[in-house]
Amino acid sequence: MRTQVGIVGAGPAGLMLSHLLALEGIESVVLESRSRADVEATLRAGVLEHGTVELMKSTGIGERMQREGAVHRGTELRFSGRGHRIDFADLTGGKTIMLYAQHEVLKDLIAARLASGGTILFESGDVALRALDGAPRLAFALGGERREIECDFIAGCDGFHGVCRPSIPESERTEYARVYPFGWFGILVEAPPSSPELIYAHHARGFALVSTRSADIQRLYFQCDPHDSVDRWSDDRIWSEFRTRLATVDGWAPREGRILQKNIVAMRSFVCEPMQHGRLFLAGDAAHIVPPTGAKGLNLAVADVWVLSRALAAFYREGRRDLLESYSARALSRVWRAEHFSWWMTSMLHTFPGNDPFQERLQISELNYVTSSRAKAVTLAENYVGLPLA
Repeated sequence: MRTQVGIVGAGPAGLMLSHLLALEGIESVVLESRSRADVEATLRAGVLEHGTVELMKSTGIGERMQREGAVHRGTELRFSGRGHRIDFADLTGGKTIMLYAQHEVLKDLIAARLASGGTILFESGDVALRALDGAPRLAFALGGERREIECDFIAGCDGFHGVCRPSIPESERTEYARVYPFGWFGILVEAPPSSPELIYAHHARGFALVSTRSADIQRLYFQCDPHDSVDRWSDDRIWSEFRTRLATVDGWAPREGRILQKNIVAMRSFVCEPMQHGRLFLAGDAAHIVPPTGAKGLNLAVADVWVLSRALAAFYREGRRDLLESYSARALSRVWRAEHFSWWMTSMLHTFPGNDPFQERLQISELNYVTSSRAKAVTLAENYVGLPLA
């Protein structure tokens, strides 16, 4: 096989890149180890930044999102038993966020690529990258046969555990990591919304989050030991913990219902530098991970491939190489901003091992400042709705 851009991974980064390239008349082939059904069934929360929403609308894949997604104009910070609203629209000149689950974004992207004749090779295994400094090739297995794709460039969009990042020699990459000493215990619950907007709660027992998935489904999280087991948490114990951490002076309580799913999410920050090597370009989770507190994961992937698609378009249209050569530096500028914002939100809202009363008072002081100072609230709102894609 021969294509212009070989893409490894059919997650948000890989599929969005393929979609953007197709709009520029650039051919691509996407390799994905999972089946289409598995990709579309991977349940992930989806908080879409203003720029992500606008990009989906402008590139023809936003119709269902606009119909089924929920526009949020703000969020609530809850601490000391009281809620404080951060008005995104007011603080950012009208920008908002959209709640639209990641797997729904993937369904829309897959449908768009297949409808326009795009090639996604699901259930492609044993992928190997060849000749990254010359004429790149992707070797893989499909249907019991070994195959190979010749391409001009390779986009590594295969996630943290994929094969693309390790294909960069260790001597030529630097990895920065921080593993947080807690996780998130998440539940999917059949119940009407408890709040019209997301609630980020600070409590002495640990952080909690309330978000809406649909008119009938809620997603809730509370901070937990990352080595805990869901088997230790009965439904009654889970609801008791949420009632405690989300309690307010006026008696607010979450709406309870049948718990459909329980899981524990690990928390880490990670960045690989550079995000390119030869003719290989990393994007999304293959290059960086953020804790979910700042809702940046999917949006960073979209921002990466927006920059990469512009660089590839300039190469094929004008023969320019400067944008490809500066891809990593441009992408990393936004990545580190998102890493800092996610770390700041995590540090402000979570209880760390060894937290003493002094540290607790510092967190409350920070929360009071964010909710009483317009300048500080603008900083939160601006970062949360997302910086410009380019």
